[in-house]
Amino acid sequence: MTFSIVARCPRTGQFGVAAATAMPAVGKLLSHAAAGFGAVATQAQVNPYLGLDGLAFLREGDSAVRVLERLAATDPCMPLRQCAVIDAKGQTRCWTGDQCLPWAGSLAGEQFSVQGNRLTGPEVLQAVANAFNRDPQLPLIERLIEAIAAADVHGGDRQGEASATVYVVDKEEYPLWDIRVDHHPTPEQELRRLHKVFEQQVLPEILAMPTRENPAGTVQEDTI
Repeated sequence: MTFSIVARCPRTGQFGVAAATAMPAVGKLLSHAAAGFGAVATQAQVNPYLGLDGLAFLREGDSAVRVLERLAATDPCMPLRQCAVIDAKGQTRCWTGDQCLPWAGSLAGEQFSVQGNRLTGPEVLQAVANAFNRDPQLPLIERLIEAIAAADVHGGDRQGEASATVYVVDKEEYPLWDIRVDHHPTPEQELRRLHKVFEQQVLPEILAMPTRENPAGTVQEDTI
């Protein structure tokens, strides 16, 4: 895997994960988030259970630091892994194993963490952070897309990118946004295009779906 960002929006409480890589289908196993609890990104030599168990630990109320401590105790191959966690308070923690392909590392900021491996250098992560912070008033989904796009401009994965993803949870257990580009010559551009399509055609359907507080949802006239 290559570069990702985990983040929390302090205005809405939304959590999100976005990523891009040279391999196909980055969104299938990397992105994990739970509304109200936090998010996890698992990459390098992926262990999906770091994401699944990480969310379970976050739901138990563990901090990001404690989650990574517990995860490390479950995986004998942590030197091969890279894993980032953000908790309910927006605190972050990232693990980069010493056997991850260089350049590998992470950069933490206020309520976000960016991390990557097999990058052209640390300037990629700084570009992601700068783009994410450029306009804090934008919706989290747009900030994440801008962050991923900025990484590509500054080199990104040394082998180029083939897939990208952005995943955002709001208040419900299902995602508000789940956009995946599984294989494309310019995945960041395709992510932008799909965001516009989803905004017009998918988001209204999501917002009308049943919620825990309103199990009936909102009945739309064109579905009757």
